[in-house]
Amino acid sequence: MPKHLVLQLAVTTAGALIGLTAVSSTAEAAVPPLSHPRIVAHFDRPAGQVAESVIVRPNGSADVGLILSRQVAHVTLGGRVEVLATMPLPADGGVNTPGPGSAAVTGIERTGDGSLYFLYSAGDASLTGLWKLRPGGKPERVAALPAASFLNGLARDDRTGDFYITDSTQGRVWRVGSHGGTATLWAAGEDFAPTHFFGANGVKVHNGAVWVSNLDRGTILRIPQTERGTAGPHQVMASGLDSVDDFAFTGRGDQLLAALNIPSEVALITPGKANRIVLDESDGLQNTTALAVDGETVYVASGALTTGGDANLLTAHLGHHD
Repeated sequence: MPKHLVLQLAVTTAGALIGLTAVSSTAEAAVPPLSHPRIVAHFDRPAGQVAESVIVRPNGSADVGLILSRQVAHVTLGGRVEVLATMPLPADGGVNTPGPGSAAVTGIERTGDGSLYFLYSAGDASLTGLWKLRPGGKPERVAALPAASFLNGLARDDRTGDFYITDSTQGRVWRVGSHGGTATLWAAGEDFAPTHFFGANGVKVHNGAVWVSNLDRGTILRIPQTERGTAGPHQVMASGLDSVDDFAFTGRGDQLLAALNIPSEVALITPGKANRIVLDESDGLQNTTALAVDGETVYVASGALTTGGDANLLTAHLGHHD
């Protein structure tokens, strides 16, 4: 989120696709390999339901993190938004949360037993950290992180069960074990740091490496995982990405889709080829925040932070073109 989103944060408290059913259609402008974009859920933006992250369940429904309302929610196959948990405010109301000055639920992951793991930043040592929500249960914190952190992206390594967490204000990547416990600093440095507002943002574990976007710098980094589990020398894999937020791999090697927040776009990044915009505002995007790929279906969350319009979840078909 670029700096001019701070003010709004502070003052605002497809039918043919597998899975979610379209609740409204859009004037299709998608570019191959994406097609048939459909808005499948609308969030209550005036109530603070700003979509920030998305994870797909085995049946094609989705779970999301909602920033301003501090909620974890489930989007049913019919597009109904069901709130699973609302996080408590700290005593100061969240005004000391680093960056936006507003307590926020951000990254989300899901394990095979149906438990959801998510990030909560509140500028409070007793609340900031990685939280777990068992099916039908209540949130419990499984790893504390510094109150000076704004935790943003969350990714789980399927091989080890470890979680990787981006800290956007401090420009760090933290690692937490599969069962929680002490968070350890895994990667940091200038390429992870913010220049104005947010640095390290989205994160994914892919093909023996941790990949991280930097919103301010418009880059995506690849950090190899060494045999000891430490971070190897990182490299910039993509650049020139305006306010890049989350991203997701398409399943074709290192090809990925990146959410560009302020332009309200999704970019296709293929190694060795020019970047291409494959979804934009005409498809229903408004401040694109998060992406997930499930087979041939792409899920895209829009937060509508600066547009003030429709915060929604969109799906599109992912074809086999380059």
